[in-house]
Amino acid sequence: MRRTLAGLLIAAVCATSAIAAQSKRAAPAPGTTGDFDVTEQSIADLQAAMGAGLVTSHALVVMYEARIRAYDHDGPRLNAMVAINPRAIDAADALDAERRAGHVRGPLHGIPIVIKDNYETADMPTTGGSLALAGFRTGRDAFMVKRLRDAGAVIVGKTNLHELAAGITSVSSLGGQTRNPYDPSRNPGGSSGGTGAAVAANFAAAGMGSDTCGSIRIPSANNNLVGLRGTLGLSSRFGIIPLSHTQDIGGPLARSVADLALMLDATVGPDAADATTALGEGHVPPSYRAALRANALEGARIGVLKSLFGAEPEDAEVTGVVRKALDAMKGHGAELVDMDIPGIEALMDGSSVIDAEFKFDLMDYLAQFPNAPVHSLGDIIDRGLYHAELEDTFKRRDAGSARETDAYRRARVRRETLRDLVLGEMKEQRLTAIAYPVLRRRPASIGEPQRGTNCQLSAGTGLPAISMPAGFTGDEVPIGVELLGAAWSEPQLLSLAYSYEQAVHPRRPPAATPKLVDGKAPEPLSASGSLTRKGSAAAARFALRDDVVRGTLAFSFVPPAGESIESAVIRRGAAGAIVGVLLNPAQTALSGDVPIGAAVQAALRSGEAAIEVRTRGGDVLTAPVAFRH
Repeated sequence: MRRTLAGLLIAAVCATSAIAAQSKRAAPAPGTTGDFDVTEQSIADLQAAMGAGLVTSHALVVMYEARIRAYDHDGPRLNAMVAINPRAIDAADALDAERRAGHVRGPLHGIPIVIKDNYETADMPTTGGSLALAGFRTGRDAFMVKRLRDAGAVIVGKTNLHELAAGITSVSSLGGQTRNPYDPSRNPGGSSGGTGAAVAANFAAAGMGSDTCGSIRIPSANNNLVGLRGTLGLSSRFGIIPLSHTQDIGGPLARSVADLALMLDATVGPDAADATTALGEGHVPPSYRAALRANALEGARIGVLKSLFGAEPEDAEVTGVVRKALDAMKGHGAELVDMDIPGIEALMDGSSVIDAEFKFDLMDYLAQFPNAPVHSLGDIIDRGLYHAELEDTFKRRDAGSARETDAYRRARVRRETLRDLVLGEMKEQRLTAIAYPVLRRRPASIGEPQRGTNCQLSAGTGLPAISMPAGFTGDEVPIGVELLGAAWSEPQLLSLAYSYEQAVHPRRPPAATPKLVDGKAPEPLSASGSLTRKGSAAAARFALRDDVVRGTLAFSFVPPAGESIESAVIRRGAAGAIVGVLLNPAQTALSGDVPIGAAVQAALRSGEAAIEVRTRGGDVLTAPVAFRH
């Protein structure tokens, strides 16, 4: 078990290289002073920087594309993007020219965004994440894509999704599995998981998703973002590949409520091609951004729907995080009302119509395009052009032979009953909103099913709901809380979320996608030293190499003379809790590479972490971890 100091010397050389790389000033991107970085910048920040001449839209696109190369194609390999827009730079250049000529279209002028790949885009394929639609071009923009372009937004690229939006973990036959930037071993939510991961990892300023049962709200929760499912009719579905025409709605995901509101301002409104948008007449304010109120929690009555918190032991962790967020709302003026609505879960379970509508909606959509590579869900199944994880879902949904069935009618009746029940309870208890977890359980590990969704309450009633960050688990996995309101109460929901955000500041960027250095991911940091025990001659040596981007920690130990090492751990402080185990008594190798999560990363970089080694002879040796910058 003993070894030489060769490994330590190699680590020292690596550390020297890392220090040199991180000391360099990043090379200026075209159109910037060189001091500007897009990471965690809001839309208002980016607009102000362009207005001040500190950066151009061209430079923003270059910087976001560099982050995509560093963290989507390399590093943690988030796999959030399925297409990069080859014309993004040209679009940015044209918008920069407009700005130089004195014309700025509005808050989104020159702002790079990403689009979920079930939205039609005239200049890129629209695939729905399906290999069956690889290369499929409709030659037109979806209504909301056109509105964004008209507002001056630049589309950087298109994001992966759960295939044809038919799930909540974001795996597809065209794009593969998207990973969560906060813990790449977990899913990012879905179906808009590519957009969620991309926005959280700062691949763009904001992004567009769609929600049939949680597909905006779940990725927002899993990625420490805000996302809104609006009242049915708030925004046009024209040009979005359908999953369920009576439950589908599109909308934005963003890192802040203000950014979300700006994206809504650009995209909502009437569209003759989608009759449901006529319902919004008189309900859409001149500006959602201008309507935000920082004191909205004061006097708000929020019903806490206890049954949606779950009663299983696996639900307790999320319940604790969400309850803490609700307590913060109470601390800033909200009144919390614990409530039960008897029968609500049974109504939710029976109110989904996706199984009844998907097959026929997809067929009708594809019929618009005679040159489409497939024309039905049956075609996709027969040709095997789908990811294996979708097989059961697709076959079940293709089994229906009639558009109108007794089961479909019963589901529609249940939706009306559910809506009346919720609105009646809100009126009786004078509630501003109803609160519950977006998911009752943390994001599942990749390959495992996601349990505990509460998505159908908003989807089944057609009522608006906003997902917002509630906090993190002990190992730094994001959790979301959802607020549901009455029809067309989006201004109130946004203001509640804004008030909470301004008081708590819940946004925290993922450790795996830090700022770039010279346009590349930063080099790993190294630490080395001696482990000793006061009053003892025993001493050991250690070396660490922390690769935050890949989420790994390389370690090497040299035991005291004549001794062997039994275990090695990382503590949060010399006497703090153990946050990571490097060696256990069953292991014999004194060097290796282990995956570590955000909690261990945070401890290591806090300046307070310590390495503790126990020898088989009974010595306990410790040393602080000091990374060299």
